[in-house]
Order: sequence, then C-alpha cells, then structure tokens
Amino acid sequence: MIKHRRALSGVVVLAVVVAGEVVVGAAASASTGRDGVREVLERLTTVDGGPGALVRMDGRGGERVLTSGVADVASRAPVRGDSTFRIGSMTKMFVATTVLQLVGEGRVVLDAPVERYLPGVVRGPGGDGRVVTVRQLLQHTSGIPDYLDYLSVEDVLNNPLVHHDARDLVKLALAHPATGKEPGDAVRYSNTGYLLAGMLIEKVTGRSYGREIRRRVIEPLGLSRTYVPGDRSGIPGPHPRGYARVGQDVELLDITRINPTVAGAAGSMISNGADLNRFLGALVRGRLLRPAQLREMMRTRSSGGAAHGLGLDSYRLPCGGLYWGHDGGIPGFQTFGGATVDGRQATVMVNLYPGESAAQDGDTVAAVGAALCGRSVG
Repeated sequence: MIKHRRALSGVVVLAVVVAGEVVVGAAASASTGRDGVREVLERLTTVDGGPGALVRMDGRGGERVLTSGVADVASRAPVRGDSTFRIGSMTKMFVATTVLQLVGEGRVVLDAPVERYLPGVVRGPGGDGRVVTVRQLLQHTSGIPDYLDYLSVEDVLNNPLVHHDARDLVKLALAHPATGKEPGDAVRYSNTGYLLAGMLIEKVTGRSYGREIRRRVIEPLGLSRTYVPGDRSGIPGPHPRGYARVGQDVELLDITRINPTVAGAAGSMISNGADLNRFLGALVRGRLLRPAQLREMMRTRSSGGAAHGLGLDSYRLPCGGLYWGHDGGIPGFQTFGGATVDGRQATVMVNLYPGESAAQDGDTVAAVGAALCGRSVG
C-alpha cells in the first residue's frame, strides 16, 4: 500500500536467529540473483536493519519455512514460521480477483467507465469517472492521483488508530491534478484506484469488498489465517510486532496496532505465508478466474522495468522465466510474494516498514526469486 520512502540514517545490527542458529552479521553479495534464501534473509535482518523476516516456500518438493531475527525487539522472541502479518498491497491481488470474477459473471465490464458503477463519485481535477475505466483503476493507468501523496507516513504513524473513510480519501486525491495527460496514457501507481475498486464491488454486489473477498476467495480456498480486518487494529493469532523508523531517529517505533482503514481495499489485509502461497498458486493456475479473465489479469504494461497486469505483476526469475505476484508495504510490515504457473510459490515478510533504504525492497524481491529458483535454502 504505502510506497513512499524517506532517506533514513542509521543501521541497527541485530543478532539473528536462523533455523535455531544464532548468526551475527551478513555477507552481502553484489549479485542478488545468485544469492541463496538464507543469505538474503540474514541480509534483511542485519544489513537492511529489519528486526525479523521469514520466507515460506511451497511446491512439488513440499513446504519449507526459514526465519531470521526477532519478532519482538524487547523480548527477543524469534520469528515463528506460522506468523500472521499485515500484507499491505498484496491485498490488491484479492481485490482485482474479486472484480474480475464479477467481470466473468457479466456484472462488470472491464472497459466500461467507472461512472456506470459509481455515478458521480469520480469528479474533480484528479479524474473523471465518465472517462476513466475499470481496467485503468486495476492497472494503475487511470491518472487519478495517489491519496498517499497527500497523506504522509508521519501522519499515519502519529495517529495510527484513526478511522479513515474510503470516500474521504478518494476526495482527497481527486482534489489534486491528474497525473497524466489522459487516462490510459501510462502506468502511474495509485492506491486510490483500489479504494474505488473496493467501492465498486460494494455497489455491484450490495456487500462490502471484505465480505465478497471472504465469500469468493478466502472460504473456497480454506484460507484460515486470512482476514479483511475493517477497523480492527489488532492482528489475530501468533504474530511479530510491526516496526517503523521515524525521521532520522534510528529507534524503532512499534506500530503493530493500526487502524487498517487507512489502507482499505488498497492494502488492509492480514494473512500468513501458507495462506498467501495457496492463494497465489490457485490464482496463477486458473482456480479462481475463468480463462478469459485470467488472460486479462496477466496482460501487462511496462513501467520502469516492472510489468503491471490487473492487480498482478510479472517478474523475471534469476534462473530464467517469469513468475507472478505483488509486493506490499504498510506501517510495520513489508511483504512480497510470487508464484510460477508450474506450481512453485514463495512469500517473504519483514516486520519493518518504512525501513532505512531501498535495499530492503530489493532484498525482499531477491528472497522470493531465490526461493522460487530453489537456490541454497539451507
């Protein structure tokens, strides 16, 4: 959900627990494509400054979980392999899947204007619902500004339990100029588009986006540790504390409890590695969408080296080929997950966001790539 980063100084080097062994320090490699999973995990919890991390891997060879670091900097408790955590923008995959199921049922038309489903909602300098389409919301090509450009991370961290209404956040974004010459001209990441997608789901079905995700995705797949929390600020089940760094201070802020309505349909969900991998595998192998809608989801547009589909992005594997997935960031947690169409899935979690630098972003991606390639899992 939250993609903004600040240049933050200071590195706290933590002793990390990896598969029962205490390891101090990390050997950073110049070529992350050749790194093993264990090596990247150690880097996330030392060089990158994350308190703890985990990687869950599933595939034809079975399941495997590696953990590193601590779940709680005060108690020094290690990260549990079955940890539940906030997944940030990985929520977008669930929302897009729900919208595309409605497309398959003939209740939503991808290239119809948003106005058809949300009359009068998208109005202002930031966009016009009579021109912007549903597809453009899901692919970040609407030109509608990202509300997070006008709601700072510091505001969220200082007032973590405040309720945010999705309509108010949309109005905040639409009061500012559109980000492109016209809708569809380029990919420009906007969380606002997914708030609108959540509102669209509610308008079409008469139920909240959370209830529809539960009915259409969570329950059919048996995702017992996956939640759309609404206003609930806690995290159910065993979970690490979530931390953020504030300003130039190297001290960690415990931001475990947060009202996730600040993210809403753009990034509020909670899950764990096992559930996320099950979802990713089912999605890319056609268990959740009809073939026509899955093809639309996987039709990508490139932007800055990334390839964006409809709530699902494609990435190059370091061992060759492609995988599909999404990243996630919300105060306290950073996540990333991916799956191949031949049945491999991997999810990584770090209990720190925002962190110190872009290095953490790169290493979460490197961990998933190494896991999917089966590189030196230890």
